[in-house]
Amino acid sequence: MYPKIKPFDTQLLDVGDGHSLYLEQTGTPGGIPVLVLHGGPGAGSTPVLRRFFDPERYHIIIFDQRGAGQSRPAASVEANTTEHLLADIEKIRKHLNIRRWMLFGGSWGSSLALLYAQRHPELVLALVLRGIFLCRPQDIQWFYQDGASRLFPDYWQDFLAPIPNEERNNMIAAYHRRLTGEDEVARMRAAMAWTQWEMRSSVMQYSAHDDDMPHALNMARIECHYFSNDCFLRPGQILNDTPLLRDVPGYIIHGRYDCVCPLEQAWQLHRAWPQSQLTIVAGAGHSAMEPGIMKALVHQTDLLARTLG
Repeated sequence: MYPKIKPFDTQLLDVGDGHSLYLEQTGTPGGIPVLVLHGGPGAGSTPVLRRFFDPERYHIIIFDQRGAGQSRPAASVEANTTEHLLADIEKIRKHLNIRRWMLFGGSWGSSLALLYAQRHPELVLALVLRGIFLCRPQDIQWFYQDGASRLFPDYWQDFLAPIPNEERNNMIAAYHRRLTGEDEVARMRAAMAWTQWEMRSSVMQYSAHDDDMPHALNMARIECHYFSNDCFLRPGQILNDTPLLRDVPGYIIHGRYDCVCPLEQAWQLHRAWPQSQLTIVAGAGHSAMEPGIMKALVHQTDLLARTLG
C-alpha cells in the first residue's frame, strides 16, 4: 500500500434533510478522480482507504455516508435510504465539478458503486470492487440468521446473547428493536455484539483488538435499518440491472474464503456482467486488510492509473 497521506481539503457538505457529510480530498487535484465508498452501511471511512492509490496520479475523494463516521447527525436513520445515498454521490460530483470518475468500494461499498454505475454509466470511468454484496434477502439471511452461524458457532453464541430465545427466529428484527429503542444500555450492548460478530467473521486471522471498532452504534444501527428494509431495493435489483453496465469496465476482487459475502455473489455478478474481470484471492476472507486482497487492489489501481491516465 502507499504511504500514509493527509487530505488537502476536508469539509462538511450539507446535502439536505438535516444531514451534513464529511468529505475529504487527498492526492493530486487534476489527477484521475476516484470516489471511495465505505462499507456497512454505516461503517464510515478510515485513513487507510487513501493508501490504495498512487497519490501522484489520483484525486482521491472519500466521504462518510449519512449517519456514519464524521457525518452528522451521527447514527441517524432519518432520511437515510439507498436512494438518498445515490443522490448524495451526485451532489458530491457536482459540488467538486467532476465530469467522470472511477468508483472504488467493498462490501456495501461495492453494492452502492454498482447501483450508481447502473444509474449513471456515462459518468463512470471504471469500477474496482471488493467483497461483492448483492443485497438479496438470502444474502442478508446468510450472515444474520442461518449460514455463517454454522461456520463460527462460538462467535454466533455471542451474537445471540443479547436476544431472548423467543426472538431468535428473526435476529434482524430483534436487533432492530434494541438498536432503535430507548434503553441506552440495551442499545449499546446490542451495538457492540452486532459489530463484534461482523469484525470476527470478516478476517481470516482474527485477533481480539479487532473488536475495538469505532462508531459501533453508527454501524450497527444503520446496517440494521437497511437490512430490515432489504436495502431499499427491488428483489434481485443489482443482478437484474447488470446489462446497464455493458460499457463500464469492472474489476472484481473477492476472497475465496469470504464468510460475510460468499464468493457465489461475485461469481454470479461476473457471469451476468461479461465485461467484468474477476480475481479470486486464495487464502483470503472478506476484509480489505487481508494481505492478498490489499495487493490485488493496489495492483489494479496501479494498472488503471496507467490506462486511464
